[in-house]
Amino acid sequence: MNSKLLGGILLVIGTTIGAGMLALPTSTAQLGFWGSTILLTSAWMVMTICSFLFLEVNLSLPTNTNIISMAGATLGRIGQAVAWVVYLLLLYSIICAYISGGGDLFQYLLSIRGIHASSAVASILFTFMFGLVVYFGMRSVDYVNRGLMVGKLGALFLLVLLIFPFVSPDKLMGGQLKYITSSSSITVAAVAFGSLLIIPSLRTYFGEDVKSLRKAILIGTFIPLICYIAWNMVIMGVIPLNGNPGLVQMLTFANTNSALVSTLSSILNSKTISSLAQFFTSICMATSFLSVSLSLSDFLADGLRITKQGLGSVVVYGGTFLPPVLIVLFYPNVFIRGLNYAGISCFILMVLMPPLMVWSGRYYRGTLSQEGYEIPGGKFLLAALVLFATLMIVFGLQGMI
Repeated sequence: MNSKLLGGILLVIGTTIGAGMLALPTSTAQLGFWGSTILLTSAWMVMTICSFLFLEVNLSLPTNTNIISMAGATLGRIGQAVAWVVYLLLLYSIICAYISGGGDLFQYLLSIRGIHASSAVASILFTFMFGLVVYFGMRSVDYVNRGLMVGKLGALFLLVLLIFPFVSPDKLMGGQLKYITSSSSITVAAVAFGSLLIIPSLRTYFGEDVKSLRKAILIGTFIPLICYIAWNMVIMGVIPLNGNPGLVQMLTFANTNSALVSTLSSILNSKTISSLAQFFTSICMATSFLSVSLSLSDFLADGLRITKQGLGSVVVYGGTFLPPVLIVLFYPNVFIRGLNYAGISCFILMVLMPPLMVWSGRYYRGTLSQEGYEIPGGKFLLAALVLFATLMIVFGLQGMI
């Protein structure tokens, strides 16, 4: 495996395994371990297919093309307007969740070392530190992400290994499958596989090497699926579903991430596991923040038709970081709520729009090359995905009303 392919896979993993993973045990708690495994596997299959459809559209257009131009070429002005609104809502929701969650963990880590900082200061410090990496571009994000991913996957492996002896089989048998359509379960599971966002940036990175692009997407989404299942197993097998503290109760907490870490530390009473959990949750926030922020900056550059140089860079990066920071400062406890809003936007942008763009590009406008990269399945697959996305959006909206 060459270095660039490895970097691409790690970027997809870094985009995928993030704050959504930390929220999975609480948001899918009512399903139980086996129900959550069914949900996660289904979400992975759907999101991976949609990623390949998205790639098909992207490859039919020039390099450095992002979703605004993709939607305009396939769905016209209306599709372009929807892409603008939904994409901004999605990425700002996700970045708000990451800044809120990252600031929460940053504050918690500082406090246990005797350093007291407000949530506002912690959120600003988190954004500045990792926003600076994004400012220096794709290569900077790639290399920093590689180092963080080694630490993240290593910490996850050790956590699963150390917590596994404490897992109770009885706790894993809890939950009910009827909650699979609940808003929190569906939306957070969808966001957990939101690697589609990084595809335009990956395409720029790989050029026309379609084989490597496909490998990076497939491997980069499958590894998180395995990690999610293992993570849910050890957390749901140790922390009870109900009670105080319980996983269902944590879903209502303002500081869900720090509550999960502190509860795990309290139950297991292990300094090693506690330190690893703190390290792991912090890196989860950082790697996803890097990838999603890079995606948003590329999106703004494409949509506004400006380059990331001089005054253009001020506009792009100001637009990337300033709005979510201000939202978090005024509404600091937006972690789970941010992921819920992101989940609805995720279904519109990542499950509904890819098949619509491919359908229009293939069969209506003829903007997709008949000789280029094409996902099999034809109209049946595209129609099934549109129907599925519509149902999930309705379920998600019902849960938020």
